[in-house]
Formats: sequence, C-alpha cells, structure tokens
Amino acid sequence: MNKILQYLKTHGEKLDTDIASAAGISLATAHLELAELSAKGEVMSCHSIRFVGSKKIEGMSYRLSGYIPKAAPGRKAS
Repeated sequence: MNKILQYLKTHGEKLDTDIASAAGISLATAHLELAELSAKGEVMSCHSIRFVGSKKIEGMSYRLSGYIPKAAPGRKAS
C-alpha cells in the first residue's frame, strides 16, 4: 500500500491500471488495496471514462485525499 500512496503523491491522479503496472502488482490486487485505502479515507476514487481517439477506456481514477502539491516554480499570476 505504501507503494501506491507514494506513486499517487508523486504522479497525482491516475487510473487503476496505471497504478497497478507502476506498483508491479496485478489489477485485482490493486483493486483490493485501493478499496482498503478508500475505506480508510486516504484516497478518493471516481469512475472515469476517457476517449483516446475513438477508443473508449473505462476505469477507476484515484488521487490522495486532502493532498495539495507544492506550487510550480516561476512567475505567479497577479
């Protein structure tokens, strides 16, 4: 589970398939661990449908709960 949390902290919101492949675990194992993290309130999830060209990709999208990344360096809008 720590691999999943660290991956989401580094990469932000990702699909379940991306998380599973990055963590080196099966999709079924990723679903179990993500469901546990979601029940604890550590991650937020939502059903996602994306289109790449004309191909429809369905999955669950996950992100850390209450995590606000650092502001990007450079000029700030005034």
